[in-house]
Amino acid sequence: QVQLTESGGGLVQAGGSLRLSCAASGRTARAYDMGWFRQAPGKGRLLVASVTSNGVTNYGDSVKDRFTISRDNTKNTLYLEMNSLKPEDTAIYYCGARYGRTLYDTWGQGTQVTVSS
Repeated sequence: QVQLTESGGGLVQAGGSLRLSCAASGRTARAYDMGWFRQAPGKGRLLVASVTSNGVTNYGDSVKDRFTISRDNTKNTLYLEMNSLKPEDTAIYYCGARYGRTLYDTWGQGTQVTVSS
């Protein structure tokens, strides 16, 4: 099973950009589907974007055309490029992974993203 470590969160003004990274341990990381999720205070954890082991991407409606997910299998790293950030993007962002399952069952510790108005 892989272990996931996120980095890159922080405080940014509305309209700004951030790039999140998720380092995955283990030689089999490239075989996992991976995704970014976020959880705002008092709300559930929601999908932001995902990419399968074959490179097929999917985005939540609220981030389409603003966020880009990518993975570098040579570095076992998942990225989330976030542009045109809005205050409503404020949340803890989690990296998740799954292998042969419907649900994501491996998680990082999360990284805080705060967007000020």
